[in-house]
Amino acid sequence: MNLSYKLFANNKVYKFFIHINKEKLMEKNVQKVSAAVLVGILVVLSFFVIRPIIIAVVSGALLGFIFLPLYNFIKKGIPNKNVASFVVCLIAIVAILLPLWFLTPILLNQSIQIFTSSQQMDFVTPLKALFPSLFSNEMVSSEVTQVLNSFITRATSGAMNIISEFLINIPTFLLQLTVVLFVFFFVLRDSKELIEYIKSLLPFPKDVEKKLFKSSKEITFSILYGQFVIGVLQGVAVGIGFFIFGISNALFLTILAVIAGILPIIGTTIVWLPVVVYLFITGDTSSAIGLSIFGVFSNVVDNIVRPVIVSKKADIHPGIVLLGMIGGVFFFGIIGFIIGPLVISYLLIVLELYRDKSSPSVFIQSPES
Repeated sequence: MNLSYKLFANNKVYKFFIHINKEKLMEKNVQKVSAAVLVGILVVLSFFVIRPIIIAVVSGALLGFIFLPLYNFIKKGIPNKNVASFVVCLIAIVAILLPLWFLTPILLNQSIQIFTSSQQMDFVTPLKALFPSLFSNEMVSSEVTQVLNSFITRATSGAMNIISEFLINIPTFLLQLTVVLFVFFFVLRDSKELIEYIKSLLPFPKDVEKKLFKSSKEITFSILYGQFVIGVLQGVAVGIGFFIFGISNALFLTILAVIAGILPIIGTTIVWLPVVVYLFITGDTSSAIGLSIFGVFSNVVDNIVRPVIVSKKADIHPGIVLLGMIGGVFFFGIIGFIIGPLVISYLLIVLELYRDKSSPSVFIQSPES
């Protein structure tokens, strides 16, 4: 009787402790779920708060990454982080904003000239000379003329609308610019702390985390310097030729060359070669030869300088970069030229870490390959 009572008492105590543990476990689960829901709600609300300036925030962060080597160099002579960051921001403003300030009126003027001249230009007569059999039928000739005129009108009108919207939204642009400079400054100043904070949020083991950051840094470097900066240098090289040889609407053509230089596979040749052909046709042989030299030099920059910069970094397939740029422009606007390829690249990096295979990657080439 005494033994059975003890067993019964011990069983009651055991059940009591199980009941207490279950309650504590349920309480912890409820707390975890509540915390997750609260964090989710705050993340969504924060996204809607930041969404109007998200492009400005990303632009400032990208500028910080581009100018980080310069910041590290200046910091050797100026130990104070605030002063060093301010100096780099000042250099960036002088290097980027001042040229825009002086060149924008010229670009507007040239855009209006191109818009006006395109409305009066005869594109059909040269096509008739090149393809006489195609334009022998008057109905075909009339249809092609209408299609070309409609296309040119829409294209030029679209360009003018973009310029008009930019002028109307100058106050908004200035606010966005303030955000860009603010983020730029603090990314430079607190880069190490930001990296450590991001690492602390990642749910990966240390070895995977190390690979992820190494690959992300290499790909970001490859796209920003190997694709974007080199593309801008290519376009500027061709643009110098446009200005030296007095090509009309040189600034507008330079911007087209810069965009073509940034785009992989395409290159600046698509801009300067038609101009050279036009100069040969009009009899301006010396200008055509001179501009050809600048165009070839632009291609040399692409074929020699780009591999030197990217050779020690992971490189991404140019087709992926091109798709990322085009999709990025549609989704993010002009800054999508950079954001689009980076987003796809980071996805591919995570997939590669998940894949973890010895077979070579199709889309990302490591420095060893």
